[in-house]
Amino acid sequence: MSTINPPTPGAAASGAGRPMRVDVRNDKGLKRDIGKIGLLFTGVGSIIGSGWLFGAFNASVMVGPASLISWGLGAVMMIFVALNYAELGVMFPVAGGVIRFPHFSFGSFASFTSGWITWLSVAATVPIEVMAAVQYASSYLPWLMHTVDDVAVLTGPGIAVSIALMLVFSIINLYGVSLFARFNNVLVWWKLAVILLVIVVFFALAFNPGHFTSQQFGGFAPNGVAPILAALPAAGIVFSYLGFRQGVEFAGETTNPQKNVPFAVVGSILVTGLIYILLQAAFIGALPTDLLKDGWANLAFTNDAGPLAEISLLLGAVWLAIILYGDAIISPADTGLIYTALAPRLSYSQAKVGNAPRALAKLNKHGVPWISLLVVFIVSCIMFLPFPSWAKLVGFITSGTVLSFATGPVVVAALRRQLPEQERPFKLPGGDVLPIIGFVCANLIVYWTGWETNWKLFLAVAIGYVVMIAHHIFAKDKSRLPDLKMRSGWWMILWMVGLVVLSLIGHYGGGLDLMGFIVGEIVTVIFSIIVFYVGISCRLTPEEAVEAVEQTQIDD
Repeated sequence: MSTINPPTPGAAASGAGRPMRVDVRNDKGLKRDIGKIGLLFTGVGSIIGSGWLFGAFNASVMVGPASLISWGLGAVMMIFVALNYAELGVMFPVAGGVIRFPHFSFGSFASFTSGWITWLSVAATVPIEVMAAVQYASSYLPWLMHTVDDVAVLTGPGIAVSIALMLVFSIINLYGVSLFARFNNVLVWWKLAVILLVIVVFFALAFNPGHFTSQQFGGFAPNGVAPILAALPAAGIVFSYLGFRQGVEFAGETTNPQKNVPFAVVGSILVTGLIYILLQAAFIGALPTDLLKDGWANLAFTNDAGPLAEISLLLGAVWLAIILYGDAIISPADTGLIYTALAPRLSYSQAKVGNAPRALAKLNKHGVPWISLLVVFIVSCIMFLPFPSWAKLVGFITSGTVLSFATGPVVVAALRRQLPEQERPFKLPGGDVLPIIGFVCANLIVYWTGWETNWKLFLAVAIGYVVMIAHHIFAKDKSRLPDLKMRSGWWMILWMVGLVVLSLIGHYGGGLDLMGFIVGEIVTVIFSIIVFYVGISCRLTPEEAVEAVEQTQIDD
């Protein structure tokens, strides 16, 4: 699928002589059916899922009015990460790029490490969005959920309904990205309209500016600075931005990736970031003052699962509450539809780089990796059993997805050294500066997530290595297995172990708090920069990088 400009005879392994390039064409069988707005809406629709329905409430409890800073900071940090994927997605407009990019620079072990946790996080996002929709529906269909240890969990019939919803998502996606995009565009317009309606109505019916600064309620930042950072993962703020990746994952299926990918990746965060900040401001201003008499930390509603609808009822806007309860099903369902489309493309990419059975790369006549879609459906259904509630999955997904994104900045810096003459229609300025900032931002978010969540994430990474070993042992055709390239990928173990230690001794989420606030952040930044350059120094040679790209694009 690509042609290689060969090296000058006698060029050294370090890349001396004329650098090499790869002329990349679209993956065979995938359809370029998503336009510029369709790709943007795929990102916006994925970002606006279940998070916005309770994010403003959770952030207010943790941070108070300073939650506005949390939302803005979250958007800025995710843009720094996303910009790296805009450069990569235009260079290599392939399906499942988040997995394939590390393979190009660091080989199979690195791409498996990133790909495994990416795939798990995405596969878990499908049931979590379905559970959010079902949970809100349980307010008028109580047989869908019941309470266990103060947590709403699915009943047997609730699990059956959830599986049926996922089956519908799978069937829609089975018929190709064009049908999926048409469904998604309609749903995204609906979701945007509802959020904007909430913002306008809240500002119009009640806006109390004193809520933002009054010392009666603790002032602008009643709990100090640290919660502003901790709220990014804990309040669902980062979770609410994670859908920007869709502009990268569907890069191989858009009409003009050079223009559409950067537009969709950055644009989706900017659009939703502005909406989230306005929503947070409207929420804070519209709160009845008597609900704040015990302070922001004790803010509570009769039904905390639907705080926006509760405020609507308190303001007398019953009609808006009805719309919100309906949208509480539609918004998560649309995001679940998008992630049902994404997860098979990640399996497809793992198969293309040799880290999974090649059957997962088989496409149907609509250009859909149908076996991968079937596997995702089965795994997502199984996740309802050990994780029958939204709350049990959200922290894992947030930390895991951000961790998978963190490889992108390192790959950008490595590829600039490996393939300096590669065409880059979109290139970040400033050398390593923006990639370093993106890598640091991702690691800080994982650090702020805390030990209680992160130990489960790194256990999942360890399980993934067991799966990788089993794949290499039991593969029928071992000649098709890729060289793990451990000499180029070992830095990821250093990175993972370091994050484990930082989380354990850190200030957040059940850590031992041996470093305290600020010191922990400084140590994490220094550690991130060290790992960044260790990773770059371990990169594949230019010849190996070209070979890695070529091998993943061989026609079946």
